[in-house]
Amino acid sequence: MTEQSAIDNAVKRLAHALDALDAAVERRREADRSEEALAAQVQALGLDRARLADTLDGETARARKLEAANREIGGRLDTAIASIQSVLDSNE
Repeated sequence: MTEQSAIDNAVKRLAHALDALDAAVERRREADRSEEALAAQVQALGLDRARLADTLDGETARARKLEAANREIGGRLDTAIASIQSVLDSNE
């Protein structure tokens, strides 16, 4: 092998090594972009979860108020029915 062909081979190996390095850098950049996108999605999901938890707490409180109102109205209806029944029984 001549000195020139040895240099040519070394230059080719260097070019291949640089190409491999460029490819590795691009894969790393892509992985970093994917990781950043995933982190953004996780953050968005966390915000959605917090918002949904707040909404659920509000709806749970509302449901409890409605249940209490329903019990109160049921009690009043029972009292009204008993009063009406009493009046009807006394008129018979």
